[in-house]
Amino acid sequence: MIKRSISILSLALLASCGQSARDDGKTEITLMRFFGSCEAKFGQVVKASEGVGECGIITTLVNEFNATNTDGIVVRTQIGEWGPYYDQLTARLVAKDVPTVAVMHESALGDYVRRKLVLPLDADFERVGIDVSDFTEHAKRGTTFEGSRYALPFDTWAWLWHINTTLMKKAGLMGANGQPLLPRSPEELLAQARRFKERTGKPLFAWAVANETAANNRTFLTLVAQQNATLFAPNGKTIHMQQPAVTQALSLMQQLYAEGHIKPNLDYAAANQAFLNGEAGVVVVGTWTIDQFLRESQKADSPLQGGYAVLPFPQLFERKAVFADGHAWALFKGGAVDEKAHEASLKFLKFIWEHSAEWSRTGHLPVSQKVAESEAFRRLPLREGLAEITATGTGMPGNVPTQRAIELLIGEDVANLMISAKPVSEVQASVEKRVNLALKKARR
Repeated sequence: MIKRSISILSLALLASCGQSARDDGKTEITLMRFFGSCEAKFGQVVKASEGVGECGIITTLVNEFNATNTDGIVVRTQIGEWGPYYDQLTARLVAKDVPTVAVMHESALGDYVRRKLVLPLDADFERVGIDVSDFTEHAKRGTTFEGSRYALPFDTWAWLWHINTTLMKKAGLMGANGQPLLPRSPEELLAQARRFKERTGKPLFAWAVANETAANNRTFLTLVAQQNATLFAPNGKTIHMQQPAVTQALSLMQQLYAEGHIKPNLDYAAANQAFLNGEAGVVVVGTWTIDQFLRESQKADSPLQGGYAVLPFPQLFERKAVFADGHAWALFKGGAVDEKAHEASLKFLKFIWEHSAEWSRTGHLPVSQKVAESEAFRRLPLREGLAEITATGTGMPGNVPTQRAIELLIGEDVANLMISAKPVSEVQASVEKRVNLALKKARR
């Protein structure tokens, strides 16, 4: 997932998190988020259009709202660290120190909905003029539970191929149209990987495997979804690993690693760095690196100079599908001290929705169909080929609980499949046993 560092000063903000009464007639609400801390650079910037990167854009979005709203609303940001974010959030909920608004991964939102900790928002959205019919298909799925919407979608992020086109050209894997030739089957992928290695002396992939569970899980889920397979039971209570689609997905991942087409033993940071160093043709990672890789491709001394492309994970089986998740903004029960604060939080959400095009500059994909179809979005570098993910993105069903824990269990076993050459059948049995036990405990 997205890796970030955060200052001790930013973490200290969590020690004084409650909404405070004001004597100046203003209404203060709290916003709990990750995305890093960059007050030194963007703390005084009040135009979201001048923000750069995830941290810069979310910081300036809040600054612009605070500077321009005419209702006396002040949004006070509280920054949590990405890794332990949900532990921090849960601790605050237990302590009755509830943020008014908090960012959530859509894959985590369902756990809080089932515990009745977040508010349904359909009536509020209609009242303040947030048009839910404009939500993309992926955004609708990610924020809707049992027919009700429980968060404002912020983005869709997905699993992509980031490509060094200079190396692909050397391998003879560029088309006449100047675009990389993507494989259309597992057999074609293996053939291209062998050709790439033979002609460049490098592996096709830099791909986080060591000390990494999310990447392994996302690639696995992508390959299963492309086969039209259903991994989880309709009620979300069990996982079914004993099926041909699972065997095919795991076998392909193991063969790629065993034949040396994935640079071995890389963690997340090392995989990205290997790609930037020109040590592999493709790094499989998410939308959030687009901005960084673009900047690198514009440096004269970079191995990526003038040779960077990014495309959705290619369709290797029956249908287009790629692992995707999203960030969303939820309102927590007890987070607004009164109705005035609740209304203030909705006005802030409407502002975020109306300015969602700014967030698309990070590399994340729009959750508004109008933004996704706009010329402004499609003019952003390399974005037009990614717009399809707003419809083809897929992940675990929303009724599967503790998805982050499930991701960890699957990812650990898939790592063993590749690094330790654990037999596919053993991985299938291990994942099924461990995940089903975790699901059983989650349902108690």
